[in-house]
Amino acid sequence: SGRPFDPRIQAARPHPGQAASADNLRRLLRESAIMESHRDCGKVQDPYSLRCMPQVHGATRDTLEWVRTVLEREILAATDNPLIFPSDDAGVPTEVISGGNFHGQPLAIALDAAAIATAELANVAERRIEQLVNPAMSSGLPPFLAAKTGLDSGFMMAQVTAAALVSENKVLAHPASVDSIPSSAGKEDHVSMGSISARKLASIVRHVRQVLAIEALVAAQGLDLRQPLEPGVGVREAHRTLRAQVPTLRGDRVLHVDMGAVEALLESPGFRASIESVIGPLR
Repeated sequence: SGRPFDPRIQAARPHPGQAASADNLRRLLRESAIMESHRDCGKVQDPYSLRCMPQVHGATRDTLEWVRTVLEREILAATDNPLIFPSDDAGVPTEVISGGNFHGQPLAIALDAAAIATAELANVAERRIEQLVNPAMSSGLPPFLAAKTGLDSGFMMAQVTAAALVSENKVLAHPASVDSIPSSAGKEDHVSMGSISARKLASIVRHVRQVLAIEALVAAQGLDLRQPLEPGVGVREAHRTLRAQVPTLRGDRVLHVDMGAVEALLESPGFRASIESVIGPLR
């Protein structure tokens, strides 16, 4: 819309992740002719997937920061069983103490939280993809951003792919840590299932990366179709870097190659570095 992210809005609800996300968006969108062209448009408000990006992305960031503290604490912790405390110079004898520091519940809950928080990035990204490919929502863009409307499929199947990945993530995001099956003749009567939390998280991260690649690919096509209006300086640089790897869609072609190329680009440090070269360090 024509209403840039106002820092006073975030000041009213101070969460570090939200503030960082809002700051990144403000700098990415700076000097956007596209945004300015919508300043007096007929829309009263943007959809949540656009208007609430700092809140949704920020909640994920805050959760992952907490997960990091748990992981770092556990890496540094003594989790052996039993714990052995050797004798000291004062003659205190060696002690062998059975304990429960091996239990994986702290990690299991943290990894489940990371899975839920990460999955939400794809969840909201898929809704933004829909905003771009659906002519009822895209403010004048052609259906599915196709070059030849009515003949080409454009990015229809890209949105379907994103929706499928998001739906699979919803299944994977079910917490493993709430489940437990006793073993070892009842001695291990409550287990964390943390290894399953980790495996599911790895799958979700992979899916989210793919959905974000699809969003970037579709957004780049939308920017091409908005020309000669230019996006913000940060978005402009992101678009330029992406287009160096993947050309504009001017007719239907197999899209998985483009998706893979953009996914690799998003993983590369060079992509972020190119954006930061024009707007400064991202938070």
